Amino acid sequence: MAEFKVHELEGMRYVDIRLNHEMVRIESGALSYLTGNIAVHSQLVPSVGGLVASLMADEAVYRPTYTGSGVVTLESSLGGFHVFELNGESWILEKGTFWACEGSVDLSFHRERMMTALWAGEGLVYLQTRVRGNGKVVVTTRGPVELVTLAEGQEIVAEGQYVVCRTGDVRFKIRRPTKNFWGRFTSGEQFVRVYQGPGRVLLNPTPYWRYKLFAMQPNRTELASLATD
Repeated sequence: MAEFKVHELEGMRYVDIRLNHEMVRIESGALSYLTGNIAVHSQLVPSVGGLVASLMADEAVYRPTYTGSGVVTLESSLGGFHVFELNGESWILEKGTFWACEGSVDLSFHRERMMTALWAGEGLVYLQTRVRGNGKVVVTTRGPVELVTLAEGQEIVAEGQYVVCRTGDVRFKIRRPTKNFWGRFTSGEQFVRVYQGPGRVLLNPTPYWRYKLFAMQPNRTELASLATD
């Protein structure tokens, strides 16, 4: 099996993937550099269904494969990365969190109900990446993560996207934070995201402080370009 390792250097984090006659799939544009005998393949023309789903999900249309033996190093981030392993189950990933996976992992899209999508502020269609099967998966995070196991009927109520991903059996819905209608105007929260068990949820309770400071800057695009010059 491919070996995934998260490194930290100068306050940044990045992922190394060691291959031994193996294949991995990586988010488009995530490569930093590679060494060894590794072939890169990216489909020239995606399927119509895959293209439409990717555009509607606001996810990468292409996720190239890297096959062979050597080391693939991915781009660094002020945020973090989390590696977990699938054992026949499926996980639903929030938008923009997929980073890499082994070739044995199946990638598809999960669609939420239309009303849930509307209340979540995602428009008429809310598609998220679904991973299933067996093998390792890497997701991006804003900071350290916490894995929570939910019993049947147990809930996690979150304001905003504090959940990185969840197992396929966890039910997701949007509701008001209070039982009375007017309470949402005084509680400071319009709507909250509810994740109901059974299943597991990967939470991101707080960002790394460098990530937080960068996110608070008014001209993040300009700063990012200066940092790479």
